Amino acid sequence: MPGIVGIVHETYPQERRVALVPRQCEVLRKAGLDVVIEQSAGADAGFPDELYVARGARIAGREQILGEADILAQVRTLGANPEAGRADLPSLRSGQILIGFAEPLTALSEASDLANAGVSLLALELIPRITRAQSMDALSSMATISGYRSVLLGASNLGKMFPLLMTAAGTLTPAKVFVLGAGVAGLQAIATSRRLGAVVCAYDVRPAVKEQVESVGAKFVMLDVDAASSEDKGGYAKAMDEAFYRRQRELLTETLRDQDVVITTAAVPGRKSPILITAEMVGVMQPGSVIVDIAAERGGNCELTRPGETVMHNGVMILGPVNLPSLVSHHASQMLSANITALAKLLVRDGNVGLDLEDQIIRETLVTHGGKVVHPKIAELLAAAHA
Repeated sequence: MPGIVGIVHETYPQERRVALVPRQCEVLRKAGLDVVIEQSAGADAGFPDELYVARGARIAGREQILGEADILAQVRTLGANPEAGRADLPSLRSGQILIGFAEPLTALSEASDLANAGVSLLALELIPRITRAQSMDALSSMATISGYRSVLLGASNLGKMFPLLMTAAGTLTPAKVFVLGAGVAGLQAIATSRRLGAVVCAYDVRPAVKEQVESVGAKFVMLDVDAASSEDKGGYAKAMDEAFYRRQRELLTETLRDQDVVITTAAVPGRKSPILITAEMVGVMQPGSVIVDIAAERGGNCELTRPGETVMHNGVMILGPVNLPSLVSHHASQMLSANITALAKLLVRDGNVGLDLEDQIIRETLVTHGGKVVHPKIAELLAAAHA
């Protein structure tokens, strides 16, 4: 009997994405899996039930899916949906595999609860950055969406147009955009700003990304730093010491003076976002300028950011958007679904669903298994929290 992949409607407030789109149902069926989806689970992302049925999926009730699925795929598992997600916990069964975003480095009690339920959790945030896992890199997929959407937010709230325009009424100078953080989201923000005609500069603590920044059309703002100390083995920026941050603030303050839109994207996995822009630094910016802080969900890169809110300070607008990918739910779901499908295919061998713990991707992504928290880093954090 084929293994079953179950998809349920997301319960996190304002979450419009779905974990699997109709096109991927055929891929999973060819891999030897049946797909069962809750009624209207994809509707908010533009995927009605009839599209799933046409691709071979069947529609069922939530409780039935939670009970029978061998692999349950969610955009937000319990760790990333701690309030509403708890209602599903009693319906999960021992031996079930759960795939989705899980906030594994911070949602420690939720990981324990899933372990106690006997669920094997594969957290998308932990996908290793290796060549074989690129098709499963959901963080990068969602960062691409966030970078794109952040520019549209900045442009729509700026009292200027982005491009250089020569009109009968005179010449309009292009807007100036400053992007802080040149990861996937930052590079997408640069590219989108450039397409709209802005003059763009960018900053990152990792000097190694200078070439990438310049390749998408931005000027790199340089602060001399030891490259080895600024980046972890996964390619993410590391937290630095206070002397470094003082020099960084001085450089950024000068750069901020004549910017129209500032987009901040800097994040350190499992930690509060670093403060890159203080209230004092906002004070040097021109009235009418806009800060779009897409690190808002982890506290924000601007001292004045309030997640989910808009703040005005001396004429500067500070936006703290949360869950930007959900605002582009159709393409965000399409990208995320491809990532989840690629991971789910690793779990099928000779028609049977299981976990190959010798596989690096599965081993490093696995948080809970066999009634325990098995990921070494998360187990260590959990032990420290209970010490």
